[in-house]
Amino acid sequence: MFSFGNYRIIIKKTHKMRTNYTFISTAADLRRYIRLIFTDQTLVAEALSIGVNYGQIANNLPSPRQVSSLLSSLKISKVKLYDADPRVLRAFLGTGVEFVVGIGNEHVPAMVTPAAAHAWLQQHVAPHLRAGARITCITVGNEAFKGNDTVLQASLLPAMHSVHQALGALGLQGRVNVTTAHSLDIMGVSYPPSAGAFHPSAVPHLRPFLSFLSATGAPFLINCYPFFAYKDDPARVPLEYVLFQPNAGVTDPRTGLNYDNMLYAQVDAVYAAIQAMGHTDVHVKVSETGWPSRGDPDEYGATPEHAGTYIGNLLRRIEMKQGTPLRPAVPVDVYVFALFNENLKPGPASERNYGLFYPDGTPVYNVGLRGYLPPPMVADSQGTRRQVIHLLALIVMASVAFALS
Repeated sequence: MFSFGNYRIIIKKTHKMRTNYTFISTAADLRRYIRLIFTDQTLVAEALSIGVNYGQIANNLPSPRQVSSLLSSLKISKVKLYDADPRVLRAFLGTGVEFVVGIGNEHVPAMVTPAAAHAWLQQHVAPHLRAGARITCITVGNEAFKGNDTVLQASLLPAMHSVHQALGALGLQGRVNVTTAHSLDIMGVSYPPSAGAFHPSAVPHLRPFLSFLSATGAPFLINCYPFFAYKDDPARVPLEYVLFQPNAGVTDPRTGLNYDNMLYAQVDAVYAAIQAMGHTDVHVKVSETGWPSRGDPDEYGATPEHAGTYIGNLLRRIEMKQGTPLRPAVPVDVYVFALFNENLKPGPASERNYGLFYPDGTPVYNVGLRGYLPPPMVADSQGTRRQVIHLLALIVMASVAFALS
C-alpha cells in the first residue's frame, strides 16, 4: 500500500472498491489511476501546439525550476534547447514537456568519433530518459552552413551518423531523432516558392544529408525570419504580408497557389528545394521564427507592436492547425524564438530582444499568453511535489507489472 495526499493505493488482484481507496488490478485501472494523479498541474493539459526556444545567453534569467512552472502555466509542451542542460531537464521532470536538445557547433567535429558520440549520449541524454524526461530530437550543430567553417560543415553528417548509431547501441534508435537546424541562407532561390532551390555550394552536403533524414524519419529544421526581409527592404516588402495581416497576398505563377504571408512561402520554398533533390517524404519544421521588440535605428520594424502582431497572428494560425498552400493538410510545426530576452547575446540590439518575456516573467507584449513565474522558493516546492508524484507513478507501474505477472 502507498499513500499520497487523500489517496491510498492498494495493489492487489481484486475489483472490490472502498471509499478513499483505489484498487488497481488491470492495465486499464492503472491508466485511469495515472490520469488521476497527474491531473494536478503535473502534466500539461490541452497544451498549445506551438513550441518555444529556451535560450540562456543571459545573466539575469529565472531558475529552470521557475521556468518549468511558467511554461506549465502557459500550457506550452514543446521546448527546444541549444544544449542539453541537466538543470533544465531535471527541472522539467514529470511535466510531460517534449524536448529538442542540441550539440553545439564547437562539439560537432569531435562527435565524428563513435566513442565520443556514445559518451555524449551516456552523459547528456540517457540518464534523463531513464528518469522520465521526454527527449525526442537531438540537433547536431546549428546553422552550420551559414558561415565558412569548412571543418564544421564537413563534420556535420558524419557526426550525425555517429550519434544515430550510438543511439542504436543504447537501445534508443527510433525513440530520438537526429538532425540539424539550417538558416534560410541555405536557399539559393526562394521565390516563387515552387522554384525553391538550395544554394549550389550547399548541395553536395545536402544530398547525402537528405538521404539520411529520409532513411531515419527525422525532420528538416529551418530557421525562418520574415523580419529580416522587411528590415532589409521595408519600402518593397508589405508589412501586412510579413505580419500575417489581411492582404491580397502573392500568387505563385507556376502553381497558382496564393500566399498571404511570407513564412508559409518560405516553408514551401524549402519543400520545393527538397523535392527537387528527389525527396517527398522529409517533413519540414520551423525550428526558429520570431520578431524583435527592439532594435538599432537601422532595424526597421523592431517594435513591441509589430512583434506582438507577428507572434499573436502566428499563434492563431498554429492553433487552427493550418497547413501551407503547398501542403494544406500538414499543420505547420513551429518553435518560436525565444522565451526570454537574453541580455548577453552579441550583435545588433534586436538579438537581445526576441523574447516573449522579460526575465522577471513580465510579457514583453500582449499576445494572450497568461503565465505565472513563481518566486524561487515556491518553484522549488512545486518541483519537489512533481518529482514525488512522478516517483510514485513509477513505483505504482513497476508494482502493478509485478502483481499482474
